[in-house]
Amino acid sequence: MMVIRPIQWRDGRIELLDQRVLPDEVRYHLIEDAGELAEWIKELRVRGAPLIGVAAAFGCVLGAMVSSARSYDQLARDVDKTISLLASTRPTAVNLFWALDRMRKVLFANRGTEVSEVRRKLLAEALEIQKEDEMTCKMIGANGAGLLRDGMRVLTHCNAGTLATSYWGTALGVLYSAKEQGKRIEVWACETRPLLQGARLTCWELREAGFDPTLITDNSAGWVMKRDKIDCVLVGADRIAPNGDVANKIGTYSLSVLAKELNIPFYVAAPRSTVDSSINSGAEIEIERRSADEVLEFGGSRIAPVGTKAENYAFDVTPSDHVTAIVTEIGVLTPPYKEKLTESLL
Repeated sequence: MMVIRPIQWRDGRIELLDQRVLPDEVRYHLIEDAGELAEWIKELRVRGAPLIGVAAAFGCVLGAMVSSARSYDQLARDVDKTISLLASTRPTAVNLFWALDRMRKVLFANRGTEVSEVRRKLLAEALEIQKEDEMTCKMIGANGAGLLRDGMRVLTHCNAGTLATSYWGTALGVLYSAKEQGKRIEVWACETRPLLQGARLTCWELREAGFDPTLITDNSAGWVMKRDKIDCVLVGADRIAPNGDVANKIGTYSLSVLAKELNIPFYVAAPRSTVDSSINSGAEIEIERRSADEVLEFGGSRIAPVGTKAENYAFDVTPSDHVTAIVTEIGVLTPPYKEKLTESLL
């Protein structure tokens, strides 16, 4: 089973798979400075909450390496500017801020240290974040695979696979682990408008891993679920509140409403780093709004009359009472979530 690795640290640069050109082209690019990385994150050339966090950690290393600082204080100022730049790219995925906070802690913990040593320790921390992400995803996959029976029909939304992480994935990682156990899983994927991450990325990734996914339009999901073609919904997450509210790609909330109405289990797979202990509920999650052009155009061609207004919400929030279980690296959590999610962070 072939699983893609979308990010690697190579000779002082970040090697990233360009996800805006998939599935037509598999193109890797070497990122040499944090400014370019920030643009890649904004443009969704690198995307997925865990992967953005890993990429941002390496971005801090780039910021330290390109700095001409000869003193710790100057290096700290330069790296802090890099952290601020990367933090401004996308507001919803908490893994970005979690990773940047870890890098900042390493920076400040080495106050007064030689510049070369600070750079070395920043790189070591970024590599550790990447390693942890890979191990975490494998554990999520193993834990979640127990929820799937042989022959189950699973609906997923957007992309929460290896393309959204360092390796293996979260929601799709559950599918990969189930496949390793010999289970035959039938996967249905929503296209995920407006940028078609489900069609372009999830279907490509699943086929590379030996699955034969069925692609559906977003607005046909209810009918497919009602006709008894789906046994469970399995998605990732970009931020989880301690009460179990889940922010994920726009359209996830709608699927959760349908799943609840039709008594279909609704599973979320995500690492503990996606839980935001600084908030109480999903009402406090900032929802990213992207350019209206992504809605008004399709494949580079305008699809609405000139002057048409459009809103482009990138995420929505699924309330905790719609979530059957949250799969993390420490196990499968079930309602009530608040105490369990809080304990999972200890």
